Amino acid sequence: RIQGQQSKIAKMMPGWGFAGGMRGYPRRFEEQYHCHSVAYVDKDELERGDKILLPPSAFEQLARLEVDYPMLFRLESASKGTLTHCGVLEFTAEEGTCCVPFWMMQNLLIEEGAIITVTNVSLPKASFVKLQPQHVDFLEISNPRAVLEYALRNFSCVTKGDVICVPHNDKNYHFELKEVQPQDAACIIETDCNVDFDAPLGYKEPQRQSTSSQQQQQDQQQLLQY
Repeated sequence: RIQGQQSKIAKMMPGWGFAGGMRGYPRRFEEQYHCHSVAYVDKDELERGDKILLPPSAFEQLARLEVDYPMLFRLESASKGTLTHCGVLEFTAEEGTCCVPFWMMQNLLIEEGAIITVTNVSLPKASFVKLQPQHVDFLEISNPRAVLEYALRNFSCVTKGDVICVPHNDKNYHFELKEVQPQDAACIIETDCNVDFDAPLGYKEPQRQSTSSQQQQQDQQQLLQY
């Protein structure tokens, strides 16, 4: 989907040198916006991934820059000292604002209308990701690896420490990104990334009964039979 959006952007701005940029302009895009959740613009479907909405003026600035593709951004809250990374879906947000999935706002520890800094970045391809389910109900999924790998197709990048939300069968499952390689933030678009899991938060391995306690249970069952 990112590739389609990039192609669309390139067609809209012919001759702007989108791959090479225009000489004399800074390569870095960095702007501050009032942040709103995607529910603010009735885009709840964006909660399934990490794509945000930026205003048209952001598109105009990015069109003049030497931008690495896919378009990836760092979101920072200076007041909270938090950051995460994301992709962009459209440039349709109101000027002065950006619209972000609510789960990303939770990672940034911010509320509606908070000011964040959006900066374009270039990230390496992810080679390995380890996630920890935040509840043992994750074990109820019949094929959890396939479910998660399918859900990650809606994501552009991953950031160590983030908790992502994966909807499945009318239920939301949350996963903390415990490890990301080759660095703490990486792109997962069209990459062969190995995925591993930590034990779910709060999970306790079943304790094996000792031989003596097993024998006691057998004796008790025999007594009950009499």
